[in-house]
Amino acid sequence: MPMSHNILNRRDFLKTIGLGTAAFIAPGCIGATQRLAEKHTRRPNILLAISDDQSWPYAGAYGCKFVNTPAFDRIAREGVLFNYAYCPAPQCSPARAALLTGRNIWQLEEAGTHGSLFPRKFKVYTDLLEAAGYHVGYTCKGWGPGSWEAGGWTRNPAGPEYNERTNTPPANRINKNDYAGNFEDFLKKRPEGKPFCFWYGCKEPHRSYEEGSGLRAGKKPKDAEVPSFLPNNKLVQSDLLDYGVEIDWFDTHLGRMIRMLEKMGELDNTIIVVTGDNGMPFPRAKANLYEQGTHVPLAIRWGDKVKGGRAVDDFVSFIDLAPTFLEAAGLKIPPEMTGRSLMSVLTSNKSGRVDPKRDRVFTGRERHTHARPDNLGYPCRAIRTYEYLYIRNFEQDRWPAGNPEGYYDIDSSPTKTFLLENKGNERGRKLFELACSKRPAEELYAIKKDPGCLQNLAEDPAYAKVTKRLRAELERVLKEQKDPRILGYGDIFDSYPRFSHMREEFEGFKEQGKYNPRYKRKAEALMNKVK
Repeated sequence: MPMSHNILNRRDFLKTIGLGTAAFIAPGCIGATQRLAEKHTRRPNILLAISDDQSWPYAGAYGCKFVNTPAFDRIAREGVLFNYAYCPAPQCSPARAALLTGRNIWQLEEAGTHGSLFPRKFKVYTDLLEAAGYHVGYTCKGWGPGSWEAGGWTRNPAGPEYNERTNTPPANRINKNDYAGNFEDFLKKRPEGKPFCFWYGCKEPHRSYEEGSGLRAGKKPKDAEVPSFLPNNKLVQSDLLDYGVEIDWFDTHLGRMIRMLEKMGELDNTIIVVTGDNGMPFPRAKANLYEQGTHVPLAIRWGDKVKGGRAVDDFVSFIDLAPTFLEAAGLKIPPEMTGRSLMSVLTSNKSGRVDPKRDRVFTGRERHTHARPDNLGYPCRAIRTYEYLYIRNFEQDRWPAGNPEGYYDIDSSPTKTFLLENKGNERGRKLFELACSKRPAEELYAIKKDPGCLQNLAEDPAYAKVTKRLRAELERVLKEQKDPRILGYGDIFDSYPRFSHMREEFEGFKEQGKYNPRYKRKAEALMNKVK
């Protein structure tokens, strides 16, 4: 547990260093003892490193061979590696809003959908830490995409931006932001004695990629770990290697940041959290509640406060990070935060399953891109346990990957193109349908046997009791957390404005930055009826 903010008094300090109250310290040593006391009572710095679209298990510490992640691997080796970490939504802005607020996406109104706005009324850990004396900032991608201005903010919810420096990346499509250089600028502006909280928001490995960059970097196709829901051929292998190049770039800047902290003598007083905001940008991964859409890497290091060399199997969600940061800083956790602090897990010195209550996690999805007429989303919720993944699809008549005009909820890529061009042959048709076809109201996967989520067991009589149990548990939690989808006025999500690009080819409502009046009126009528 974190120590008090107040400097230790002389008696407590002597106990801390093991001398006892009768010990005598020479006057000349008082300055040194004061500095040592301050070292024991300093609030921790916080460095959050979050990549863009990186699924588990694509890091060296998890055994992945086609990525080179020495910085992540070091954090995992000297801290805790989490095997069951999940983002609350398989999309950038909702997942990041959940991380900042400690609340699930169905509790965040407009911020729970992609590319909308972030209501100012929601508390974020960055503001709470800044109010408590922390030096706060971020580089490149904070909360987004969307409009924080329309939500009433004067800056990005991640804090003041540091984006002045640029550099030359190893591939043409990689962002030129010098992430580590901007972190250095942030540190130079830190007032003396203040702890810091920095958000390193890398743009990689978000698409698009420079095709063939992985092969040119010396990565080997045989090392590419192709998920079972994708074609295992040279084209897809090469696409994965290109993805790996961008994960490496994220890790390179993280390594530079770690070395800066070492040089400053701040490494062991810094909580370093490394993760990815959502799943990989491939069909049936990103923007889906299947494993590769929500299961993300996570490693946390905090000097000698957290025993290293451990792998933890507790379920962890992004909503747990804000409470963790606040508790570590000695601050009160707002009661509206749904997440639970990880401090007891981090300081337990245990591996494997630590907290028996952390045996499941909940995820959800609303609109992703403008991929359907009327700017409608594809709403679904899920519960993931050690044995199963249960998904509830609320609008089975909608196309989950976007309408066939372009299946725009799947990022453009060589892999997507291959699926679309080969949907007519037997093998290609099966994989295409898994990614793009309409889905039933319920899905159930025996996740240990079927990590690719290929075989839906929801209608199998042998799994009827499992389906019923997980359905009831998901509904119970959603009702407790007042999810509009389960309370009967879920159309409110389809009314929320989209500030990102709108596509002319779709019929119906497509006014950028505006509420959809039809769905807003419908939701409000249902809301009043429920109340």
